[in-house]
Amino acid sequence: MCIFCENHDKTKIYDDLQIYAIYDRYPVSQGHVLIIPKRHVEDYFSLTQTENNAIFKAINQIKNHLDEKFHPDGYNIGINNGSAAGQSIFHLHIHLIPRYQGDVASPRGGVRGVIPNKQNY
Repeated sequence: MCIFCENHDKTKIYDDLQIYAIYDRYPVSQGHVLIIPKRHVEDYFSLTQTENNAIFKAINQIKNHLDEKFHPDGYNIGINNGSAAGQSIFHLHIHLIPRYQGDVASPRGGVRGVIPNKQNY
């Protein structure tokens, strides 16, 4: 059974008809959130338009919640699609990762850091 299909419980910080959100169990920063479709869907490219719209609405609402609670200085939004991209749980989940000044030596390149030698350009 899929852990995200099983996780419709009290840990949700956001919930609507299409998706829910939880704090990541292994956060890379304070406030790291996973936004998850309720329908079992493997990757971003398999979403319906309704699910896609719900995700973007949630990102904005959760960002406002995180701003109030943790006061981050920026955000990364990430999706791993396929094992070559690092996906290890094959139920789509979007990472909303608050970033803080000084949390890494040089944040330049942002998500390009998934391939370390391509981060700085």
